[in-house]
Amino acid sequence: MSAAGPEVLVVAPIRPAQMEALGAAYTLHRLDLADAPEALLAEVGPRVAALVTTGSAGVPAGLLPSLPGLRLIATSSVGTDRIDLAACAERGIVVTNTPDVLTDDVADLALGLILATHRRMVAGDAWVRSGDWGREGPFPLTATLTGRRVGILGLGAIGMAVAERCQAFRMEIGYCSRAPKTVDFAYHAAPIALAGWADILVACLPGGAATRHVIDAGVLAALGPAGALINVARGSVVDETALIEALETGTIATAGLDVFASEPAPDPRLTALPNVTLYPHHASGTVATRDRMAELVVENLAAFFGTGAALTPVALPVSPA
Repeated sequence: MSAAGPEVLVVAPIRPAQMEALGAAYTLHRLDLADAPEALLAEVGPRVAALVTTGSAGVPAGLLPSLPGLRLIATSSVGTDRIDLAACAERGIVVTNTPDVLTDDVADLALGLILATHRRMVAGDAWVRSGDWGREGPFPLTATLTGRRVGILGLGAIGMAVAERCQAFRMEIGYCSRAPKTVDFAYHAAPIALAGWADILVACLPGGAATRHVIDAGVLAALGPAGALINVARGSVVDETALIEALETGTIATAGLDVFASEPAPDPRLTALPNVTLYPHHASGTVATRDRMAELVVENLAAFFGTGAALTPVALPVSPA
């Protein structure tokens, strides 16, 4: 805890240099390090003006009532599905995120998962390390990417960046979003229609109640026995039970997943499958990107307390009159 500026509650820390910057400018209260969180909240909660968190930590259920003076939540993430935005809107709490900063890294990882699933890169690595190459001979043939149809579910900034990368591999692009966009890609009005068209379905849409299980058993069946699911969005957008069954039964061929319904301990039935490539919710996990995300958190706090206007506020739901 420092001794300057407005009081800020840290639910989850950002990068070390940016934590130092926050400590120099504000009075920090480290909920993430507290031995007795309830006692800390009872003592400082009424004085806290801002909250810093990350996408994976969000704002735990039941925390907001302990912070009656809270004016700002700054999350080091694009996703805000672990923050009760309706409650924030009701109380007039500004929420900021870190858009655009992580677009390229997430898109790179999506392409990496496409390559890994189709060229079986993890299995190939094991084939060499185990000595099977020498004992068993050549590795089994894998699937080409050239000419494949890639269906992007959610054509926002990340979805567009994925599309651009796939085009460089001479893949055909289709998409599904809330409305058609001015792009030269095939538009599909529903996820199941996109899945029926695609060889590879890439989830790039936000999490939350509106997109929960949008990729269900029907969508997976439409994707088909040669199809691949790539998820760099949120675990909640996929019905994971249906996905496990689809992978077990050959309803789809493979999946590449950066996100899971249960993190950091995914369903063991999923982690036991040989036809899925797993990554630990780390698509934005490069030094440069995480540093820039943390910098934007610091900049949002400085702008909010300096001018009253945050730099990257999230649109909050409007309560019906």
